[in-house]
Amino acid sequence: MVTGATSGIGKATAAALAGRGAQVVLVSRDRGRGEAAAAELAAAGGPAPRLEVADLASMGQVRTLADRLGALERIDVLINNAGFMAGQRRVTADGFDEVFAVNHLAPFLLTNLLLGKLAAAGPARVITVTSDAHTAARLDLDDLQLEHGWQSWRAYANSKLANILFTRELARRLEGSAVTANCAHPGLVRTRFGREARLPMRAAVTLARPFMLSPRRGARTVVYLATSPEVAGATGGYYVKSQRREPSPAARDAAAARRLWQLSEELTGLTPARPTGT
Repeated sequence: MVTGATSGIGKATAAALAGRGAQVVLVSRDRGRGEAAAAELAAAGGPAPRLEVADLASMGQVRTLADRLGALERIDVLINNAGFMAGQRRVTADGFDEVFAVNHLAPFLLTNLLLGKLAAAGPARVITVTSDAHTAARLDLDDLQLEHGWQSWRAYANSKLANILFTRELARRLEGSAVTANCAHPGLVRTRFGREARLPMRAAVTLARPFMLSPRRGARTVVYLATSPEVAGATGGYYVKSQRREPSPAARDAAAARRLWQLSEELTGLTPARPTGT
């Protein structure tokens, strides 16, 4: 299953997996774009993909998506790819900063809701697409929504750091199980990324486009983590160019990872929020 599968890295990942004979589930926010992507993959041969439509900014829609996916016979690989950078702070209907909701809370909630299905199919793999932008993060666990000093780049970088902390804590919690969790930095890729960012970022992306990787090349590390026997038992890793690398010191902070997990449980409703002062 691949979220954000209608363009860029997600679409290239889905195409590569379908080309290997996998039954792929495409998750798209827009039905029209999702149907177009599904038709394109079906025309290329292999098993016809399944399309699921969900707005990952909505935790309610994430939950209903998980309910529908729970009816599948099995899920062997979950690829949390959907993500974006915003040009201004927007608050979702749930009251979350949209970047934080889509880039971190959605994969956190979706993965947790599907863990039973993944474990039943084991061995299974969870791959989350992150970025080396995490090295620029300044994550304040007391202000995850950046209500005090929101900046476009900081919001994005913080969410990418959260992806790695989530992956490492997930791997710790799944230790000894049949499910592994890893994350991948795909590199600078020619995608629709940054289209909603502020003008300076959009201009920088436009200037850099001739030097960027194609989506197919950008998807290689994700596909490697999803399929390679070399990483069958590997978990908790951060991968660049299909090689395990050390992320930033902040991304290796086990206490921060545990605290972020607890806060994410409370925000998404996986566990009740603790009363103030306890």
